[in-house]
Amino acid sequence: MSQRRFELRPVAPSASNWDWRMHARCRSMDTELFFPCEGEGQGARIRRERGAKHVCEPCPVLTECRNHALITGEQFGVWGGTTEKDRRYLRPPRLGRYRS
Repeated sequence: MSQRRFELRPVAPSASNWDWRMHARCRSMDTELFFPCEGEGQGARIRRERGAKHVCEPCPVLTECRNHALITGEQFGVWGGTTEKDRRYLRPPRLGRYRS
């Protein structure tokens, strides 16, 4: 029985990989809605994240944005309707190196 090798590699930046951003609903919005600020309390964070997710919900590039965050390992902010915590559950587990 053969074993498969799996390797996750980030996509190299290119203009075509970023075109989706031109169609994002948040493109002209203040980034404070999507990223935490220093000293933000838990209640404020929850309200901010809900507001950001509300903006993301009908976005035409929600999937592309979410995939970008998962592939690049974005650690902060709301991307594609997901928070940092959401993405920790959505990311595939880190795979160790294959050894024969």
